[in-house]
Amino acid sequence: MMRQYELVERVQKYKPDANEALLNKAYVYAMQKHGQQKRASGDPYISHPLEVAAILTDMRLDESTIAVALLHDTIEDTTATRAEIDEMFGEDIGRLVEGLTKIKKLDLVTKKAKQAENLRKLLLAISDDVRVLLVKLADRLHNMRTLDHMSPEKRARISEETMEIYAPLAGRMGMQDMREELEELSFRHINPEAHETVTKRLEELSRRNEGLVKKIETELRDLLVANGLANAMVKGRLKKPYSVFRKMQSKSLSFEQLSDIYGFRLLVDDIPSCYRALGIVHTRWRVVPGRFKDYISTPKQNDYRSLHTTIVGPSSQRIELQIRTKRMHEIAEFGIAAHTLYKDGTNSNGNGADGELLSRESNAYSWLRHTIEALAEGDSPEEFLEHTKLELFQDQVFCFTPKGKLIALPRGATPIDFAYAVHTNIGDTTVGAKINGRIMPLVTRLNNGDEVEIIRSGVQVPPAAWEEIVVTGKARAAIRRATRLAIRKQYAGLGHRILERTFERAGKVFSRDALKPALHRLGQKDVEDAIAAVGRGEMSSLDVLRAVYPDHQDERVTVKPAGDEGWFNVRSASGMIFKIPGKNKAEVSDGADLDAPPIRGISSNVEVHFAPTGAVPGDRIVGIMEKGKGITIYPIQSPVLQRFDDEPERWIDVRWDLDEANKSRFAARILINALNEPGTLAKVAQTVADVDVNIRVLNTVRVAADFTEMALDVEVWDLRQLNQLLVQLKELDCIATVKRLYD
Repeated sequence: MMRQYELVERVQKYKPDANEALLNKAYVYAMQKHGQQKRASGDPYISHPLEVAAILTDMRLDESTIAVALLHDTIEDTTATRAEIDEMFGEDIGRLVEGLTKIKKLDLVTKKAKQAENLRKLLLAISDDVRVLLVKLADRLHNMRTLDHMSPEKRARISEETMEIYAPLAGRMGMQDMREELEELSFRHINPEAHETVTKRLEELSRRNEGLVKKIETELRDLLVANGLANAMVKGRLKKPYSVFRKMQSKSLSFEQLSDIYGFRLLVDDIPSCYRALGIVHTRWRVVPGRFKDYISTPKQNDYRSLHTTIVGPSSQRIELQIRTKRMHEIAEFGIAAHTLYKDGTNSNGNGADGELLSRESNAYSWLRHTIEALAEGDSPEEFLEHTKLELFQDQVFCFTPKGKLIALPRGATPIDFAYAVHTNIGDTTVGAKINGRIMPLVTRLNNGDEVEIIRSGVQVPPAAWEEIVVTGKARAAIRRATRLAIRKQYAGLGHRILERTFERAGKVFSRDALKPALHRLGQKDVEDAIAAVGRGEMSSLDVLRAVYPDHQDERVTVKPAGDEGWFNVRSASGMIFKIPGKNKAEVSDGADLDAPPIRGISSNVEVHFAPTGAVPGDRIVGIMEKGKGITIYPIQSPVLQRFDDEPERWIDVRWDLDEANKSRFAARILINALNEPGTLAKVAQTVADVDVNIRVLNTVRVAADFTEMALDVEVWDLRQLNQLLVQLKELDCIATVKRLYD
């Protein structure tokens, strides 16, 4: 375990005037608070914050950040409070320590939702001060280094989370060394067999080519020095196991088919020397076509700058070269931690040692702020997590607007992504695109250097299908939001017409202004939501009328004779007309609210459907979530339910919500095998009428010379009435069999 004096010495090596008293005070406080706490390994708990702080000293961070690392678990795991830390160490350190405290006691259904909320809180804390991220990544790195002491299940879970979120987040912040180590440690626990296999193959290759890396280093350095680059440094290495495995997976290659397992970095004094070194190398060795990238003139979003090329070098080995300045190398290793914004008193004029102009805010941090802005775009934690992962994992292409503005996008992006990257309003109104002056389909994948011109229309609404085309989280969120608004607008139009008719029948005039004071009684946020709820059938128009005019009295339905004896036309509160059987007008008037399914256990904003063969009150029922259709209600006897045995997450516990005041008819299907003789159909129809059941659909099929099969879709009040019908049909001498059909 590292000692406190060793930590202080590490800080003083790069900052001789460091506040030693602050570091000692933070160490003593953390040790007292953690007391006798132990880690899973059995080590004193204080060893963890000490090692986290040591990792940050490798990034040459200031003593305040090192103190935060020592204190980062005190609020969460000890009796320490934010107020106490503010008093002892100042509000700046207290704010950072609190920002690192994990979310506790989350009442969330899924682990994914909890993971999303933790990421959301972390990013919001980072938006105040990026040092929160640096400490958090160092904390995760040390936890990954000591993961062997955890249970296998916990190792797998933490490793997957690290691979999915923290490693790519370190990469997007330009901290490539930390990303590689996090990936390697995660790979070892997620896929131990693959890790062991690739590691052994790399070790065998290294033994077989012993001395080859040194030989290439020497030959490259001698070549550069001979051509005037006396201070050039060359460093070679085998690629990491996870990097090799990922390439094998993505390109479907075997280990033997990989040709560029060796990588070399050429470090020179300044930018002109980078291009000079490139010319020297290309003149000496043959270049592999299509493998040159210039990240100096066009840096990556994480501030990474370098020239990349692949040559067939000494010993006819294919070699990847990265040519950069020493300052670029520092940023490539430590990312935002190496940026002047986070180093006290370094390069205050804004210029690096190699003459590069350094911005006061890194591109990486700028990307992070844009990602944090997207917190408001997603409707759910899972949606936010999905968007963030999309942004973290994608490599990039660089495209230009017609005015020359550079737009960085994930690889595989389309003109739709480009439009939303420029501005949400431009994306929403996109109807076409020109790529390099030619009109191209909106599904075209963009390439580096493309100039994209967006064609717009003021009447355009983004189609929902675009969500399957785009690759950026911003575009997906905007399309979903626009689609929801468009659907709400359609429902609001229908709801407005329903409300106008309802208010007109009551002798009132409907207006949005009149509805505003009644919103709280309806449980709606705004007028448009209330009107759309009526259009979707989630809320009765009569309820709205009564909320606006509490003293108004009106019948739930209006009933008029339909022209046929025993039948009545019923107009519901929403204006819909139903044909209902009944002996008299009063009986029919006692009917239920015909607008909403009487099912309990389902959120009001979910569409509800019944199975094609129906379900009736008295049946045991279950709801099944169906993509794009909402929830379908099935009787528990339905054989269709067997298809969902392996998908328990789609099953919804529902029950009937009926009383005497809201009774309605419900559909059911019966199958009759009857004698093929005159009068059979009349007897069946008369029996159905005698028990007050309505026939909605009747299909007959002659199955034999003497028998006809009848399928009847009937409408009944409940299961008792349906069973009564089945019993009376069975008693007919012309009926061979009768049974109820299920899907």
